[in-house]
Amino acid sequence: MKPEFDLIVIGGGINGTGIARDAVGRGASVLLAEMGDLAGATSSASTKLIHGGLRYLEYYEFNLVRKALKEREVLWRAAPHIAWPLRFILPHHKDLRPAWLLRLGLFLYDHLGGRKLLPATRTVRLDKPPFSSGLKSLFRRGFEYSDCWVDDARLVALNARDAADRGAEILTRTKCISARRENGHWSVTLEDVVTGVQRIVTASVLVNAAGPWVASMLSGVAGVNRSSNVRLVKGSHIVVPRLFEHDRCFIFQNGDGRIIFAIPYETDFTLIGTTDVDHQSDPGQVTISKDEIDYLCRSVSEYLEKPVKPEDIVHTYSGVRPLYDDGAKDAKAATRDYVLELDGGEDGTPALLSVFGGKITTYRKLAEHVLEKLEGFLPFKSGVWTAAASLPGGNFPVLSFDQEVQRLQETHPILSPAHATRLVRAYGTDARMILDGISSPADLGRHFGHDLYEVEVLWLIEREWARTADDILWRRSKLGLRISKEEAAILDGFLKDHLAARTAASA
Repeated sequence: MKPEFDLIVIGGGINGTGIARDAVGRGASVLLAEMGDLAGATSSASTKLIHGGLRYLEYYEFNLVRKALKEREVLWRAAPHIAWPLRFILPHHKDLRPAWLLRLGLFLYDHLGGRKLLPATRTVRLDKPPFSSGLKSLFRRGFEYSDCWVDDARLVALNARDAADRGAEILTRTKCISARRENGHWSVTLEDVVTGVQRIVTASVLVNAAGPWVASMLSGVAGVNRSSNVRLVKGSHIVVPRLFEHDRCFIFQNGDGRIIFAIPYETDFTLIGTTDVDHQSDPGQVTISKDEIDYLCRSVSEYLEKPVKPEDIVHTYSGVRPLYDDGAKDAKAATRDYVLELDGGEDGTPALLSVFGGKITTYRKLAEHVLEKLEGFLPFKSGVWTAAASLPGGNFPVLSFDQEVQRLQETHPILSPAHATRLVRAYGTDARMILDGISSPADLGRHFGHDLYEVEVLWLIEREWARTADDILWRRSKLGLRISKEEAAILDGFLKDHLAARTAASA
């Protein structure tokens, strides 16, 4: 009997959704199962950069850096609403890396591949405005280079959206509790974690993109004796009130060989991160430690006139990176490149491909490489396609973001400039669909705080699998920084009532 799906993907992070999108776009039938919310773990806890990884050059990871650098403008063009260029300033610290080494690294960074729209590196004075504001006077010279920003969790949601629009079945809050090879295909038992209802589905191929749970998925769920190991490395970030008036980011060298970013965040804040700490416990229970807070505060304060203190922190987040264990002594030296491990596929044995490691920046290339390995087992009707395809809402010219905001305000003058900008940043051209038929403030529906209204919440429920206040306030947006606990509780209640009514209506 022909299996129900060509491909089942376990894991709704950036790798899983990217693979599902690419595969369904080639003509395969696809189901994706995620045990929590989309981007509910590692993929919403990054530094939110599309970057080559400047410091990886010191570990001679030239292929990884080149691959990532080539992806910067590809992803920017695909999603100019949730991705945009940033300029980073690297102050010269005379007691750490010499200036000639920084220049050499940045020369390679500029020329390893892919830079067309992003401006090149230049030397800047740090003892004169605007960059002298907030920095200690001993830092007089720095180097300014380009990378890009991306809203990581929205990138995941938009990949899932595009996959669903092309015919994939996307199941959130659905746990894979068993996967077995039977009758020449995979038999997978899925359980709705909210209702407890189980469903058995079959597929020709199974992809294990479970992130920090990749190893337990292999051995515990699929019953495969794995040959590779995953190294769990925790990265934590802190958010403080805005430290600088200018729009540049800082990349600070640290005495332990690591670097720390200080990045403008959500207009009024600065994002500081990240740490690299081996993580041995449950990857679903990860929070920042006091030592990490002290480390981040101490690291950036070495460069700032006014020290950052723990009491300045308004928000923290932590995530566990599922790196491939290459035997590196220190977590900071472990490879950030991905490793794809194929089990089966010979003599009619159903194939299982597991994903170890990876970066937000290279998720699209990872998906292409996964499908290249699986090409002989899946009925593709077309070849590679994602490099030139925009994500939902990203179908406008890469340099025309401001014009999109202006166009939305012209058609919906009830929106403030800040509200219109946030909607276009989150949804791009889809903002027009969300606001279709809206002509007065009353049409926006119930107000949940700041500029969040019922019309947007309903879109997120119906089109982006949002089920809780946290889904909306911390993953589909970052409005959790601006909405009170009381307002969040009201939003949660609204979601529960709406979903219960929808369930009752469909019963």
